Amino acid sequence: MQKVIYLFLVFLSVSVQAADLEREKRLMNQIVDAIMDGDAEMLTADGHEFLTIYTEADEPKGAVLVMHGRGFHPDWADAINPLRVGLVDHGWNTLSIQLPVLEKSAKFYDYIPVFDEATPRIDAAIDFLQQQGNKKIIIIAHSCGAHMAMQYIRNKGESRFDAFVGIGMGATDYKQPMLKPFPLDTMKKPVLDVYGGDDYPAVQRLAAIRAQQMQDEGNELSTQKIVPVANHYFTDMGEPLVEVIAEWLEKL
Repeated sequence: MQKVIYLFLVFLSVSVQAADLEREKRLMNQIVDAIMDGDAEMLTADGHEFLTIYTEADEPKGAVLVMHGRGFHPDWADAINPLRVGLVDHGWNTLSIQLPVLEKSAKFYDYIPVFDEATPRIDAAIDFLQQQGNKKIIIIAHSCGAHMAMQYIRNKGESRFDAFVGIGMGATDYKQPMLKPFPLDTMKKPVLDVYGGDDYPAVQRLAAIRAQQMQDEGNELSTQKIVPVANHYFTDMGEPLVEVIAEWLEKL
């Protein structure tokens, strides 16, 4: 039944739903002149330009590709800006990318058909990072960005990055459960699963399943971390989020 629903949603993506490029342009115009750290870089995927923000460390260990949550942008204040700026202080170049967005009222099932639209953007971002000389590339994805990253992994595999960090994984909407499990039990690259102590119920409820999937795969570097008190958006908790991730990255 879930497969039927998924195929129906894919059909809707062709006939009705597609990323809202006009809203994406409005988001870009709202933030691009206010970027304080890093440089705006326009990349191209599927014939469309999209905004990214590249920030360089003094002595980089590699690069982090940062993916925001549903309907936001690459300099979103609560989690994304702290990550893309804070990890630079820990020796990582960061590239935060604009993901496909829909209208503000769109729910999880509305977004499923556009997950595939993120795949060419991720590839374009990795191309850019490699062109800048980055040898080690980590994907860090929050909330709906994690759903898009997991779809990328289903589509393209793990060959183009070295590790994955998922933040607030499994967030959906009321009566809209995930239709496909995350492929964590087949991933060979190290995975860090981070969520807040006050995260959404679905994220917390599925935490044990995600932990078991990582254990089944058997990568000794894969682990799960909870940031106490933090909500799903890590409001006012950007610094502890950065510290948890930076500490794990040191082990790679």
